[in-house]
Amino acid sequence: MALTQMALDSLDFDATIALAEKVAPHVDILEIGTPCIKHNGIKLLETLRAKFPNNKILVDLKTMDAGEYESEPFYKAGADICVVLGVSDIGTIKGVIKAANKYGKKAQVDLISVEDKVAKTKEVAAAGAHIIGIHTGLDQQAAGQTPFADLAAVAGLNLGVEISVAGGVKAATAGQVRDAGATIIVAGAAIYGAADPAAAAAEITAIAHA
Repeated sequence: MALTQMALDSLDFDATIALAEKVAPHVDILEIGTPCIKHNGIKLLETLRAKFPNNKILVDLKTMDAGEYESEPFYKAGADICVVLGVSDIGTIKGVIKAANKYGKKAQVDLISVEDKVAKTKEVAAAGAHIIGIHTGLDQQAAGQTPFADLAAVAGLNLGVEISVAGGVKAATAGQVRDAGATIIVAGAAIYGAADPAAAAAEITAIAHA
């Protein structure tokens, strides 16, 4: 069984809230995407936290420096997970982990653009990272890349950390991602681009929870 995460990527504050209202009952984790949080700020997190007490909320800060200083206000405001980049300094990653532990929350390390994903996973897991993010970015997807090889390599380490997978996941591939070792399945366009986002979210969640 895996959890499902819905990426909220719109820059429009009201549209983001409206979409969350449709999909929140059908997913486990609401993600405030990087462009979305940069544009709308912590107020959006506070609004979502108040409206959706039953969902976990991930804030995709993609922190690159000042890990504890940048992430702590978001944990304090109700984020359950904040994201730090795996390409950042290990001190930065440890700072986010420290802030997460202070609030009883989780730190996710995003492996986007990390060259040696196996070595980095071992390093950050040893440092206490709670979640490893296998992330095939939009630009990488456009070039034909998929997350499956990276997922297999990281899952094969059996380090006991959660593994999140993002990058073009849809209903047709959600089962494959789950079976390959993902504990969190992230869907964005497959949900918000659907004619009925709630139904699309429910379909992917049913597969993830199987």
